Amino acid sequence: MSPSRPSMRFTKMHGAGNDFVVLDLRHGAPAPDAALCRALADRHTGVGCDQILTIEPPSAAGAVARYGIWNADGSASQQCGNGARCVAAWLVRDGVADETFALDSPAGRHPVSRDGDAFRIAMGVPEFAPARIPMAGVDAAQALYALPVDGVGTLALGAVSMGNPHAVLEVDDIEVAEVERIGRAVQASAWFPESVNVGFVQVLDAGHVRLRVFERGVGETLACGSGACAAVAVLVRRGRCARSVAVALPGGTLDIDWPADTATLTMSGPAAFVFEGEWWT
Repeated sequence: MSPSRPSMRFTKMHGAGNDFVVLDLRHGAPAPDAALCRALADRHTGVGCDQILTIEPPSAAGAVARYGIWNADGSASQQCGNGARCVAAWLVRDGVADETFALDSPAGRHPVSRDGDAFRIAMGVPEFAPARIPMAGVDAAQALYALPVDGVGTLALGAVSMGNPHAVLEVDDIEVAEVERIGRAVQASAWFPESVNVGFVQVLDAGHVRLRVFERGVGETLACGSGACAAVAVLVRRGRCARSVAVALPGGTLDIDWPADTATLTMSGPAAFVFEGEWWT
């Protein structure tokens, strides 16, 4: 490598197929700008990923680190459950975290516990108030909204914030769901002024569901941790599933537990290292 070309170290990781480029910024390196995020995320000319994760000093005492989240289109995100597990695994490998610890994110603090190669993340209490999601044109929280959406008609969906906004549609067959067409239409609708992650969920039985997610700033991904949490929260509120659910996504299965309406919802699943590299700037 030419000494005149500085490089940036990165780690490629994935959580149930939801893939990331992880950057260590704990020693003062600047956060990536939108152009760099798009370049890193490009699957033809870059590393290729759904999101870029930055590891930073903690926001306050009591956490081992903070992580930032940047979508493939360069926009910032508030939450990423699969990314949180990957950051946790990265920090354990780095030697600064062990069996139990806490991470800070743009959405708050998240206690983490390790069980072999899996990590359980406390994702917070789901928020259904429209102002917290946020939703526009709706005053009171509802278990199911009937929303007219341009190009697709009236949709029956649930909505919740897991630190980031989610709309959840129950479908009869996940395989034939029009994920991209309906997902784009919902994201572009005036109901969600900050856009929204759109989940399509099929209930198999009380303890098992299938899920596909069309993420804002990314498109459909192989897995979405906060989307799995959102789907279970919406279904529980409607009496459609149990409080402990295995969520099967295209890239793998996540285990979601929500003991009570006022309790923290937790998510457990794998985190995998793919390769290390250098990005020439």
